Amino acid sequence: MNKLLIVILVLALAACGNSKKNKAGSTNAEDITLTGAGATFPLPYYNLAFKTYKDSTGVTVTYGGIGSGGGIRSLKDRIVDFAGSDAFLSDKEISEMPSQTIHIPTCLGAVVLAYNLPEVKDLKLTGEIIADIYLGKITNWKDPRIKAINTHASLPDKPIHAVYRSDGSGTTYVFSDYLSKVNETWATQIGTGKALKWPAGIAAKGNPGVAGTISQTEGAIGYIGSEYAFALKIPVALLQNQAGNYITPSTESISAAASTELPADTRTMITNSPAADAYPISCFTWIILYKEQAYNNHTLQQAEANIKLLHWMLSDAAQQLTTKVHYSPLPQTAKENAKLLLQSVTFNGGPLLK
Repeated sequence: MNKLLIVILVLALAACGNSKKNKAGSTNAEDITLTGAGATFPLPYYNLAFKTYKDSTGVTVTYGGIGSGGGIRSLKDRIVDFAGSDAFLSDKEISEMPSQTIHIPTCLGAVVLAYNLPEVKDLKLTGEIIADIYLGKITNWKDPRIKAINTHASLPDKPIHAVYRSDGSGTTYVFSDYLSKVNETWATQIGTGKALKWPAGIAAKGNPGVAGTISQTEGAIGYIGSEYAFALKIPVALLQNQAGNYITPSTESISAAASTELPADTRTMITNSPAADAYPISCFTWIILYKEQAYNNHTLQQAEANIKLLHWMLSDAAQQLTTKVHYSPLPQTAKENAKLLLQSVTFNGGPLLK
């Protein structure tokens, strides 16, 4: 049995156990377990946030980092309370879900280009160069185009090992969305998606898998959530943004990318922001849930606990945790829009937030 099936089975059993407890009539917070699955990108933040929430409320939140694609499948199969994804559902994908869904943003993050070149500091890259590395057109670190913007560095005569995600991934969606905006060849030949046909490179599963492969492979480069690079102390490249500035990922540069008008349903991409100080591969990450919570033997207590958790995730207390693990807090507009969306969530037609 593969790892994805094992995780889904564990989540399904947890959900069944939770239903039995609630059916017994218990309303104690300690007896409620919420289950989620999906993106590995926000996993460090979710681990911290869900532990903090349990410490203050007694409610256990079990989250399996199986990739955005796996999380969406688990939600579609109705075996989890919510899915985590760095890629919002398209209109077509929403229409294919068994019931109406809503997207609740939880934080902002960055997809970084981490690299393993011990002799090179402050590597600079452009979107065009990154695209051509993953297209297999640039294969050596001494390539003239890389040298031209890194005159400060002594680039090695070594092959480039590009690492990419093997699983369905919101991180891949964000990364490919950015490349589709800055490179015409990428846009027409590869496109944007959670799972792609890669022309070149090494496959690894999950953000932890990509980070581990980079750290163990000299000459490697790969796209990962910023926290994984910081945790393993892997250098990350400065990326040229739309304004022409080379930017490092930080709380400030990620937040700058979100300084734009946001839609009411919160579904938007903020890659390649025109802001002068914006990090170009910044993104929201979402928790996706069903608007009607009375499904698959869910109880009212479980539905209420789910909505209370997500409402807390939008609070100042939860948002202040983001910077502790190298993410950025949500802008005010995103929080306000998300709270309005939560007010639309129902149980047997009745609102859960009052």
